[in-house]
Amino acid sequence: MVSFGLIDEWQPRPGRLTSWTAAPSALAAAAQATVHPVPPSHQQEEYLRAARRNESAGFRFSRLCLIAFDIQAPLDPTALTTALTAFLRRHDTFSTWFSFEDDGCVVRRAFDPQDIDLVFTEHGEFTTSGQIRDHVQAQTPGPSQWDCFTFGAIEWDGGFTVYCAVDHLNTDGISQAITCVDLMTLYMNAAFGMDTPVSPVGSYLEYCDRERTISRELSWDSPHVQRWIDLVRGQGGRLPRFPLPLGKEDSDTHTRSAHLTTTVFDEAAAQRFESVCRDNGANVTAGLMAVAALAYLEFTGDSEYLGMTPKSTRQAGPELNSVGWFTSLIPVPLTVGRDARFTDVAAAAARSYDVGKELTEVSFHRVLELVRPGDGISVAPGWSVPMISYIDVRKLPGVEMFDAINGCLYGNRGSSEEVFIWINRFQDATSMTFLYPDTAIATDSVREYTEKFIGIMEAVASQGDYDPVIAVLT
Repeated sequence: MVSFGLIDEWQPRPGRLTSWTAAPSALAAAAQATVHPVPPSHQQEEYLRAARRNESAGFRFSRLCLIAFDIQAPLDPTALTTALTAFLRRHDTFSTWFSFEDDGCVVRRAFDPQDIDLVFTEHGEFTTSGQIRDHVQAQTPGPSQWDCFTFGAIEWDGGFTVYCAVDHLNTDGISQAITCVDLMTLYMNAAFGMDTPVSPVGSYLEYCDRERTISRELSWDSPHVQRWIDLVRGQGGRLPRFPLPLGKEDSDTHTRSAHLTTTVFDEAAAQRFESVCRDNGANVTAGLMAVAALAYLEFTGDSEYLGMTPKSTRQAGPELNSVGWFTSLIPVPLTVGRDARFTDVAAAAARSYDVGKELTEVSFHRVLELVRPGDGISVAPGWSVPMISYIDVRKLPGVEMFDAINGCLYGNRGSSEEVFIWINRFQDATSMTFLYPDTAIATDSVREYTEKFIGIMEAVASQGDYDPVIAVLT
């Protein structure tokens, strides 16, 4: 099973560490990069602005994403240099970076990807996992620099561990799986003379251009913009919040992230849960949004639930193999009557999810640019919402080799203002991972929420349905 969590929990095997960073010639080429007409994606721009606002936070505010895997053979540094360089050159997100102009605009700068080169440095023996974690996080620049990525190999008897640390600016969850598959293929070709083809890739810049083109065509009275406005207005003009206290509601200070992962149930139960969803016209994602709506009802007594779930914005074809930040949030509003059962709510969630997918390419960041004072919407910069994500890890590219190579995905302990939930389905079990504010109150709330959420899922899997606990609502 692929390991997920915070970098603090990564336990790499100690050994001789070699790292790869941008060569001086590549840094010089990046410094001379010319302005590119395609702006950052909406998500990238807001991420850069948030990182800039919080430069004085005292810790890395931006997200650092790390993937690591093992290769059971002696390290060939030259071959790994070749593989890493080819990887960076073939994904165009890595040949651009961003600068803030005097007027506050964020501008993309681009240069020839053939100018990207790496150098490796041998750091000697690292005797603890903690030393390796500290090194990786200290060595990897933040999103204000072009080279916000580093790579490394940790040699041990019989093989080595490859790690790739990339700022979230240039990657997402699917991209990390793509990174693993790409590097395995490219390294095996370079080290062992193999000729395995790598999948053709699309352009992240073309995606950003497509998103911005759609945004330019939107106006305040566009139907999709009005739908977003109506949904938020229905929440009193504010974005949804986690249904239990997090211990920071009245605080303006940064709260570091905490993490919790637990097992939901085994694959047999997952199949039963999915069958109930399918029998009621829902996929698993819609079923999970129904679970969240029922939990929200029981905790708050509020029958109006506005859920948010991420949606990949990759289009069919080579873009499916591209590294970049290809996600948006879509809304899944639900009204849950007090006599509703899971099967009722799941069917409604399926319909709501399908309607929500129509907003995949309508960024809420753009909607906020179009909101008028009379709309009654109050959303501060750097906004955050509770999010529920479902990933069927079994379908990720290259997943069949992840167990064999000890694949793992981690993120740094940045700042959390809300609760993010990832539900991951593996071959033998389904897990539930939380990222939330590191407060004692939030820890208790997340554990209580976990118990409720899993309890509903287990009931559906074992009994085929679930009735809300009416006593809580009276």
